[in-house]
Amino acid sequence: MVRLKFLARYAELVGREEMELDLTQPATVRDLVRRVNDQLPAARRLPDHPFAAVNLRHVRLDAAVSDGDEVALLPPLAGG
Repeated sequence: MVRLKFLARYAELVGREEMELDLTQPATVRDLVRRVNDQLPAARRLPDHPFAAVNLRHVRLDAAVSDGDEVALLPPLAGG
């Protein structure tokens, strides 16, 4: 089971802050994003290549995801 967190604007877009998913191993963050898009129609409003973190570490979409991991999808930040 992987815990997925939607942060900031992404939580607003999908209407929830988190969800849990079972993934067939081996799996990557990209696999998780695809699975979320299949299970949660509102997630299709997210970008195809979101910023992500696994267990509080920024990662690329090809990073491995294992049972018990926490994955956060992070919207881009703007500021000055």
